[in-house]
Amino acid sequence: MLIDHHSPPAAEQALATGPPPPPAGIAQVNAKRAAGLLAAAALLVVVAVASVAIGSKEIPLDQVWHGLFHYSGTDNDVVVRRLRLPRTLLGLLVGAALGIAGAAMQALTRNPLADPGLLGVNAGAAAAVVTGISFFGVGTMTGYVWFALAGAAVVSALVYFVGGSRAATPVRLALAGTAVTALLQGWTSAVELSDNVALDRMRFWQVGSLAAADMATVRRVAPFLLVGAVIALAMARPLNALALGDDTARGLGARLTTTRVLVMTAITLLCGAATAACGPIVFIGLMVPHIVRGITGPDMRWVLSYAAVLSPVLLLGADVIGRLVTRPAELQVGIVTAVLGGPVFIILVRRRKMAEL
Repeated sequence: MLIDHHSPPAAEQALATGPPPPPAGIAQVNAKRAAGLLAAAALLVVVAVASVAIGSKEIPLDQVWHGLFHYSGTDNDVVVRRLRLPRTLLGLLVGAALGIAGAAMQALTRNPLADPGLLGVNAGAAAAVVTGISFFGVGTMTGYVWFALAGAAVVSALVYFVGGSRAATPVRLALAGTAVTALLQGWTSAVELSDNVALDRMRFWQVGSLAAADMATVRRVAPFLLVGAVIALAMARPLNALALGDDTARGLGARLTTTRVLVMTAITLLCGAATAACGPIVFIGLMVPHIVRGITGPDMRWVLSYAAVLSPVLLLGADVIGRLVTRPAELQVGIVTAVLGGPVFIILVRRRKMAEL
């Protein structure tokens, strides 16, 4: 019997790709996935350009170009360079962060209805921000970022501990996250009702908006979002193994505790920084992974990549719609994503193909 010593072990191959398609179709499937990812990237470029060019104030395209590359300080240049460009960059970062976090959350908990708020991360960030506003007088974006990250980190650690630490399972983590979220939402509401200043500052932030974006905010949150994205993408192979069940994943060599801790760390960084910058924006991390899995299948390497591209498409597209529908005012992106996301998500989950993923 001849043995090919150069072929990868079956366990390693399963860990890398999850349940493989028929061998003859692997190359064709990957080619289609790559082509789809390129198309998604092209769509993202188009939406990003629209985000810079379209707003509550009409600016001719030649003036948009002038503001981007030949800045001279005119009113149109200021709108394009100092308002729309940072807003678009922040939308790109936050959209990708929410999409990756949502996909990682659903894979970690093996729950297709999970979103970044399931483990209490968003609730922890919001509770920390309202606490900082009410008790420490925080009123700047820098303060929001650090308080939100601290709150998200503390709550993630608390949920992991309550969920069983090393014995944590997806069900335990989900239950612990739900309980902690309810507790933190009660705290947030109590502080807001007892402090009018905190209520006034939180009211706009809680809706979810990109309107307050500037380059300083982009620079503050970008490092956290990039680190979180890198960690999540690096966990694609172990997440594929987790999808097969704990026992199978352990047999394939996956380190379950390490994987869960690293994925929760990534979700904390992504959701904490994104929530601090824009407030809690709903449905992005829940809906986009569903759409993506209908295109790519369950392989997390492709799911995370597609989610990182398509989520900012949805977020920036919703932001552009919000600027147009109530001109010269604008509708916050968190409201638009909720209005658009609810019906679309209902349609998706009712489709048999999506429900079986």
